[in-house]
Amino acid sequence: MRDLFSSARKTGFGVALGAAFGLLAFGQSAQAANPLELNFWLTGPKYEGRLRTCEAALGTITAEFQEKESTYWNSRLTITAYGKIHEIAYRPWQSDNIPRRYCAGDVMLSDGKVRPVYFSLIEDGSFAGYDQGIEWCVKGLDRNWAYNPSCTGARP
Repeated sequence: MRDLFSSARKTGFGVALGAAFGLLAFGQSAQAANPLELNFWLTGPKYEGRLRTCEAALGTITAEFQEKESTYWNSRLTITAYGKIHEIAYRPWQSDNIPRRYCAGDVMLSDGKVRPVYFSLIEDGSFAGYDQGIEWCVKGLDRNWAYNPSCTGARP
């Protein structure tokens, strides 16, 4: 009795496999794209490398830091002052990559501690590529580990 069922399973599997291959054999073959389907209107990004200075990002970093701390971490920390803001690198990789300006400096927080901050300005890096984007990390306060360890993901 046992051999009867195992042979029926094998036969059923073979029939199903044969039917699948048969359907694939009679399908339509692939065709090349016609001229309207080609991507000749898509010219691609034209990066000009015009990025704002490091100081232009400080207001955005202050606002986003305060929002992140109060919303996600239930903290009253805010950035009260900046110091030693300087550029670390500009387009550190190949010239055809998305232009970025990497900056660093110190921030004074409302708790009285001074911590390093690393950030980058990215051409067409904001929502939908509308404006320049800013990525930043305050060392020691990267609580969701987005740029861990020690904000190395925010540096070149």
